[in-house]
Amino acid sequence: MDVPQAFSTSSDITTWLRSSGLEIVLLIVGAVLFSRFATFVRDRITRRIDAGFRSSDALVRSEAAKHRHALAQVVTWVLLTVVYVLVGMEVLRRMGFEVTGLVAPAAVLGAALGFGAQRIVQDILAGFFLITERQYGFGDVVRIAVTGSAEQAEGTVEDVTLRITTLRNADGEVITVPNGQIVKVTNLSKDWARAAIDVPVAASVDIMRINEILHEVGTKAYDDRRLKPLLLDKPTVMGVEDLTVDQMNIRMVARTLPGKQFEVGRELRVRVAAALRREGISETA
Repeated sequence: MDVPQAFSTSSDITTWLRSSGLEIVLLIVGAVLFSRFATFVRDRITRRIDAGFRSSDALVRSEAAKHRHALAQVVTWVLLTVVYVLVGMEVLRRMGFEVTGLVAPAAVLGAALGFGAQRIVQDILAGFFLITERQYGFGDVVRIAVTGSAEQAEGTVEDVTLRITTLRNADGEVITVPNGQIVKVTNLSKDWARAAIDVPVAASVDIMRINEILHEVGTKAYDDRRLKPLLLDKPTVMGVEDLTVDQMNIRMVARTLPGKQFEVGRELRVRVAAALRREGISETA
C-alpha cells in the first residue's frame, strides 16, 4: 500500500527536526548564550576597572585603566563576530548547503562587493592601530577631525570598537565616528593637560602690575586645598600674547591632571576677574 504523500513529508520533516534541525537550534541557542556570557564578562571587567578607580584616591583614570577598558570592549566585539560567522557557516552546512561549494560564488560576490567593503576594512584596520597604539581609551576627552566634515567631533570617549568610536559631547549628544574616517586625533586628557587663560586688558594699564596680580592669583590657587590636587605645578604668567592699539591679552597657563583643564580654567578665570576688580582694573571685551 502506498504511503500518503502528506504523511511522508511530515515524517521527513520530523526526522530532519530530530537530527539537523535540533543541531541548528542548539547552535543558535549556544551562540545566544555565549553572547550573553561574553557580554556579562565584559561588563564585569569594566565595572571592576571603574570600581577600582572610584575606590582609589586618584582624581582621574590612569592610562592603563583607560586602555584595559577599551581593550575589553574590542576583544568582546571581535570574539562575538568570529563566533557568529562560524555558527552561521555551521547552520548553512546543516541546512544542506555545501560550504566548500560556496567558495567560488563567494569569491565572485566578494569581488563585486570589494569596493563597497573597502570602507569597512579601512575602519577595522584603523581601529586596530588606534587600540594597539593607545591613541585614546575609554573616558578620554578627544577632538577628532573627520574626513569630509568641516566641524570636528569633540567629547568624552564612551565606546571603542575596531569599527567605530562613540563620543558624548558637552551637550549630551552622542557622536559616532567610523575609525576609517578619522584624520587627526587631539587627546585632551592624556598624561597631563594645560589650562590657558587669556586676560584682555586696556593697553594703557600698567603691565607690571597686571603680572603681579596674576602671579598672586596663581600662588593662591596653588595653595588652595581644593584646587591644588588638580594642579601639577603653580600656574605661570606667559606674558603678552596679543597686542593692539587699545588692548592687550596676557596669557596665564596651568598644567593640570588630564581632563581637569576645563574645571581649573573656569576657576582661575573667576579668581582673575575678582582680583582685577578689587584693583579697579576692568577686563576689556
